[in-house]
Amino acid sequence: MTLLVEVFVRDPGGQMRILDVPDDLYQSAGFENWRTDVWGSRPVRALGARFFPQLADGDLVVEPEEVPHLLCETALLRIHLDPIAHATEHPRTVEEHRSQIHRRLRIIEDFARWALRTGGGVLIW
Repeated sequence: MTLLVEVFVRDPGGQMRILDVPDDLYQSAGFENWRTDVWGSRPVRALGARFFPQLADGDLVVEPEEVPHLLCETALLRIHLDPIAHATEHPRTVEEHRSQIHRRLRIIEDFARWALRTGGGVLIW
């Protein structure tokens, strides 16, 4: 299983409507076990991250007004990518794991920028 990233808008009644994903966007935010092993890990929490650790307990819904903060948090994780990769090492090498985390952060940033352009929010589930 993989975690998916989506962009959503709220209809006038407040219901979430997920937007169709363009063909050129890859949606993976990591593997299902990354909920706890990476995004909800002790090193990520120690940085003061507040969005990513929510994935350890369920889906992450970032409302439109919070999307800029999600972008800041992805930048924070990117700055600390090496210690996160070392502390959350998987069966692959640390360098491969670091590259995978970097790629997933880039995907999440792409969706967050799309959400900003459309006035939407970000859903990772």
